[in-house]
Amino acid sequence: MILVFCIVLGLVQWGYVEAACDVVTKKQWDGLKPLHVEYLPRPVNIVIIEHTATPGCSTDAGCEELVRNIQNNQMEQLNFWDIGMSFLVGGNGKVYEGSGWLRVGAHTYGYNRRSIGISFIGNYNTDEPTADQLEAVRKLIQCGVDKGHLTSDYHLLAHRQLISTESPGRKLYREIRTWPHYLENATSIMNNS
Repeated sequence: MILVFCIVLGLVQWGYVEAACDVVTKKQWDGLKPLHVEYLPRPVNIVIIEHTATPGCSTDAGCEELVRNIQNNQMEQLNFWDIGMSFLVGGNGKVYEGSGWLRVGAHTYGYNRRSIGISFIGNYNTDEPTADQLEAVRKLIQCGVDKGHLTSDYHLLAHRQLISTESPGRKLYREIRTWPHYLENATSIMNNS
């Protein structure tokens, strides 16, 4: 009986990990369960900002539909275990759970087992990130530090600093370069492979 209680308590607490950071959970956006799970050793010290390079969204229904479509594409076409990003943020200012704080994502080849990937929904070569999106990501990162998922001295990087991509788009890249913890020279954390 005690074992059952401990298991139930653990599952309840695990479910609140994302909710504690004001994140729309996978259950709430009607996401699929992952096919396989690999747990992320925490705390991590790298936060990677990227964009989806899809149309943007500004309503709850529109953002949830886009997140589901991204997950379906990544799992069915790319054979990912789950949606690749740790978190996604819509133009409505809401953060959506991807692989989350606890599980290894598939967002930046070579860095997935030691970072969190936060993807802005939209194409930020052409779109400007909204004030609500920017504030939501700042709060998410601070919550990650407060909850012990991120180190207090984490490094913030643009996706393009680590792999050959335009992500997170010129306009979002220009913005995050002004944020605390932004690491201009990524050489010290880059893979040598």
